[in-house]
Amino acid sequence: MKRIYLAGPEVFLPNANELGLRKKQLCRDYGFEGLFPLDTEIRMGDDNENLGFVISRANEGLIHDADIIIANLTPFRGASADVGTVYELGLARGLGKILLGYSNDPTPFTQRTFALFGDGPLHLHNPGELHDRNGLKIEEFGLNDNLMIDGGIHAASGEFLLHDATDSQRFTDLTAFERLLAQLKARSF
Repeated sequence: MKRIYLAGPEVFLPNANELGLRKKQLCRDYGFEGLFPLDTEIRMGDDNENLGFVISRANEGLIHDADIIIANLTPFRGASADVGTVYELGLARGLGKILLGYSNDPTPFTQRTFALFGDGPLHLHNPGELHDRNGLKIEEFGLNDNLMIDGGIHAASGEFLLHDATDSQRFTDLTAFERLLAQLKARSF
């Protein structure tokens, strides 16, 4: 049975464990074993810094044990995906894992970045000339997220699906996640 590491910002949600259980059940329904970041048993101590390192190593261990990574790349605390999730995706890419991603926000990365950091309305312009209010260039590649995220998934022959979820279900809607599971089931390994 192929093992899937379930990367994403869900660990920060108030119902993180419940959502992790739902994702793991969907994995089982499609013939996979889901590995959720909160699955590892961590002993709480007095040293928060050390605890952070323990959690980091435990999650890296789960990624090493996985065959596949499905990453929730819905923008989190900014225009792009959760930075921890992006790190996990990069680690998995370096390890040669199968990569898949989804986002519940179909707005292109360029538009999201400009909406947060641009100066004024977004107008038609010459490609390569779009800048933020600090004069820094904004990526204009028509991709779902930063070119390294989309590029890594593409290079791993993966899939990056978009779904337009309501704001209240931005991090909990599993429509695209389940579509990825269905695609994986149809693949022959």
